[in-house]
Amino acid sequence: MLNTMTPVQLPTSSLCSAATDHARRVSTPELFNHVMRSFWFADAVGRQRGTAYDGDLLYVACVLHDLGLTGLVPVESRFEVEGADAARRFLAEHGMPARQLDIVWDAIALHTTPTIPQRKCAEIALCQLGIAIDVGVVPAAIVPEAERAAALAAFPRAGFEQALLGSLTGLHARSPAAAAESPVVVEVCERLVPGYRRVHFCDVLHAADFAERR
Repeated sequence: MLNTMTPVQLPTSSLCSAATDHARRVSTPELFNHVMRSFWFADAVGRQRGTAYDGDLLYVACVLHDLGLTGLVPVESRFEVEGADAARRFLAEHGMPARQLDIVWDAIALHTTPTIPQRKCAEIALCQLGIAIDVGVVPAAIVPEAERAAALAAFPRAGFEQALLGSLTGLHARSPAAAAESPVVVEVCERLVPGYRRVHFCDVLHAADFAERR
């Protein structure tokens, strides 16, 4: 359905309720509040801009976007992709059509990627924007002050920064190779993991198994 919500309402369809319960069950309280604020901000921006979008689809994408930071995933690939896979499995089990599954998968897999989501459909673009607002990549001022206050009152931010950083460095502890696939995890590890050294593209290119013609 197209979004018709008032500022303080959240979707209540059976699918959205199931997604909420699932995210709450598998996430830390700090990460659960983050995904809920992410939707709130995404929805607020979408309504403010007069964007046409499917509110339920945007909701499940936002609420499930950090499944890759939970114990559900094997940490064999970058957390954004594993989270997208986990969301797809959950939503497919609840009967979501293939086209909508593809939109949610893209929204989650691309949620830490600059620029590209904003060239995609409204649900993908708004999902990335709401998440970016909550982590500080995009200025919070684009969300009306009353909306920000309501979101923070409903889903407090206490402890979020350290919880998120701990989740990201925890991926490195579980699988350095998989964690290195995500630029966000790499940046966090460079700052917080003693002795961490990223794999640099220049070194990869230099070590390629081809002879250079000089």
